[in-house]
Amino acid sequence: MDEQSAQQIVHGHIKWFDSTKGFGFIVHDAQSADILLHANVLRNFGQSSIADGTALTVKAQKTQRGYQATEILSIDPSAGYGMPIQDDALPGTGDDLLVLPLEPARIKWFDKVKGFGFAMVFGRPEDVFIHVEVLRVSGFADLQAGEAVCLRIAEGKRGRMAVRVVSWEASLRS
Repeated sequence: MDEQSAQQIVHGHIKWFDSTKGFGFIVHDAQSADILLHANVLRNFGQSSIADGTALTVKAQKTQRGYQATEILSIDPSAGYGMPIQDDALPGTGDDLLVLPLEPARIKWFDKVKGFGFAMVFGRPEDVFIHVEVLRVSGFADLQAGEAVCLRIAEGKRGRMAVRVVSWEASLRS
C-alpha cells in the first residue's frame, strides 16, 4: 500500500502538546491509539502552539512507530467557545463576538506566565490586549513575538481587546 492510500482522516482532540519538545499527541475519537503530532505539521497549518483539549481533524497514517499526523485539515476550538474575560463593556454575547470581522495583526509580545500580551493591528496605532484565556478558547497555548495572526476585536472598558485569535493561514482558508 503506498503512503497516500494509507492515510486516513481522523477526528480527535489534543491530549498534550509541548512546543519546546516539538511534539504532542492527539487522542483519536474512535480508537484508543494516540496519534503523534509533530511541530512541523502544526507549523504547516500556521500555528506554533495548540491548547490541550482542542478538537481537530487530521490526516494520519500508521508508521512503524504507530500513528502519526501528516496534515492538519481543521482546528475547531469553538466547541467550548465562551467569552473568558468578563467585561461589561463588551458588546453582545459570545455568538455576537464570533461575527466580528477578522483583523490582520502581528504579535508585539506575549507572556504566558503573566497571562497576557499585545498585538499590533495593521494600519492602526493602538495596541490590542490579548488574554491567555482568549488564546485557550481559540485553540492556542502560546504566541511568539512577530507571529502573524488575525483577531476578532471588541472595545472593552480599557480599550481594544481580542475576543478570538485565528492563525494567519487558517484565516486565508475561511
